[in-house]
Amino acid sequence: MPGWIRRHLVVLAGLCTLAYLVLPNVVVLVFSFNRPNGRFNYTWQRFSLDAWKDPCGVPDLCGALGLSLRLAAWATLGATVLGTLIAFALVRYRFRARGAVNALIFLPMSMPEVVMAASLLTLFLNMGAELGFRTVLVAHVMFCLSFVVVAVKARVMSMDPRLEEAARDLYAGPVQTFLRVTLPIAAPGIAAGALLAFALSFDDFVITNFNAGSTVTFPMFVWGSAQRGTPVQINVVGTAMFAVAVLAVVAAQFLTARRKRTRSRR
Repeated sequence: MPGWIRRHLVVLAGLCTLAYLVLPNVVVLVFSFNRPNGRFNYTWQRFSLDAWKDPCGVPDLCGALGLSLRLAAWATLGATVLGTLIAFALVRYRFRARGAVNALIFLPMSMPEVVMAASLLTLFLNMGAELGFRTVLVAHVMFCLSFVVVAVKARVMSMDPRLEEAARDLYAGPVQTFLRVTLPIAAPGIAAGALLAFALSFDDFVITNFNAGSTVTFPMFVWGSAQRGTPVQINVVGTAMFAVAVLAVVAAQFLTARRKRTRSRR
């Protein structure tokens, strides 16, 4: 047995790590079927499907969820477009202060969220901006931008420039070369950055709480509900979001494997 453990130590460590990461989601799933006697959904009482039948039964829960989804979608769009342009500029062009820009890109990633939140709040107050959806959107685009730039930049740096040269040799124009060659090759990095930006924006609490004003996103709703009692519907929404993420990953892996099989047959 010790010899078998040594041979499969890496696999066992990976499985233990995966179980450690998935365990909180399993707890959320299990307690989404609970029917607590009081306000707090912390101890198992009895099985019930009431929360799944009426996920919007808690006032303002679905409104906060819809606001978070809309905010994450707009923040992802803005950060992805700007981050992709910045990544291409940093890789393909030489200009003054290029090294400084590369260094500044990592600041939002390394800076504590509370520092950025307080700084953005000070900026918005000095500008006389009304705190709300727009200020939160600007803040989310700002801290998601760095993650998109890093993801897209890594992909663009690995691209073979000879592919674009071959397209130009075959009389493809700049726009056609970009749409037919450059963009499809960079698409995985852009998609990775966009997914990361969406997850970070939807999940953010600290920066949102500082700059939201009277706007209540889903993480803020969860935090406020925890002070008075955690509704079971929060577990339902969390389970549904986790299931959607898992299905998206499985679908992406399936499409990738199918594409590889198609190419190998050719």
